[in-house]
Amino acid sequence: MFDQAQLAALRRPITFEAELAGQRLRLQSTWGLFSPREIDAGTRLLLERMDVAPDAECLDLGCGYGPIGLTLARLAPQGRVLLVDKDFVAVEFARQNIASNGLSQAEALLSNGFDQIDPQRRFDLIASNIPAKVGKELLALWLYDARARLNPGGALYVVTINGLRQFIKRYLQEIFGNYAKLKQGPHYTVALAYRD
Repeated sequence: MFDQAQLAALRRPITFEAELAGQRLRLQSTWGLFSPREIDAGTRLLLERMDVAPDAECLDLGCGYGPIGLTLARLAPQGRVLLVDKDFVAVEFARQNIASNGLSQAEALLSNGFDQIDPQRRFDLIASNIPAKVGKELLALWLYDARARLNPGGALYVVTINGLRQFIKRYLQEIFGNYAKLKQGPHYTVALAYRD
C-alpha cells in the first residue's frame, strides 16, 4: 500500500524533457494519460517521418498532453497548430505545455474528433497517433473528416500499432485514393495519405 507521502508524490504532475524531430521540449503529464513519463516509440517514429512546412496549418488529432502538436508548432513557426483531444485532463496538460514552451501559435481544444473544430477551418497537415482501441467506427469518422478538412495537397500522417496496418491501408486507399507506408518498426507503422 501507499503511504500519504507516496500518494502526494503520485498526485504531482510528471515533468520531463524530450527531443522530438530535433526540437527540445519541456513536458508535463499525469497518470491516466497515454505514456505519461516518456515519449512512446510510435510518436517518435511519426515525428521522424513528417515533412512540415514552416507556415503549415496543422492539427494534432488526439493530442494527449501534446508532444506531437508542440513539435509541429516548433517546426511551423509561421503557421498555426490546433491540438484536440476528447479527454479534458489531456487538453489541460496540452494547454500548460503550450504555455510553458512559449508556443503562441498553438492552441488546445476539447473535441471528440472534429466535432468542436470550426467547420470552416482547413489544415495543410493532420497528424495522429491513433489509439489501438479506438474502434473502426470512430476511426472511419476521423479519416473521412480528416480528408474533408485538409486543403488540396494536404497530408494526413498517422502512426498505428502494426496490428492496424492493413486496416489503415485499406481505409486510406478507399477514402483518399492513395496510401504510402513511410516506416514500419517492430511495433508501429507510419502511414501517409494526401488529399488531391
